[in-house]
Amino acid sequence: MDLMKLGTQMLLSKISGGNSGNAMSALSGLLGNNDGGLDLGSIVSKMQGGDMANIASSWLGKGSNESIGTDQLRSMFGDDKISQFASQLGTDEDSALSGLSEALPNMVDQASPDGSLLDSLGGIGGLASMASKFLK
Repeated sequence: MDLMKLGTQMLLSKISGGNSGNAMSALSGLLGNNDGGLDLGSIVSKMQGGDMANIASSWLGKGSNESIGTDQLRSMFGDDKISQFASQLGTDEDSALSGLSEALPNMVDQASPDGSLLDSLGGIGGLASMASKFLK
């Protein structure tokens, strides 16, 4: 399943008047890495290192996904990124955050069918590449 399409569909279901091109671009800008791919691994890592560890674990696990609050998302991404995200979507920040709070858990869940984001990171090679960025 294409995670960007899934996320885009979920965002568009929560906001009115948006189009898929804007939503995909906004989502990629918020959740993407420098190579244009999704960087769900670093997002989950941030969560696991803080008070959102249980939420991240539920997204990675096989059970139901715990919800994430809009304040938690704002804290995780920062006001500037959320403002830019909402602007790209052509909506207010509350609507953008509401859509993101629904899309992000499902995107991580779909990217980790076996409880690991390894495949979505490009396997062992992708994991090694990501680790080398941290070690620089």
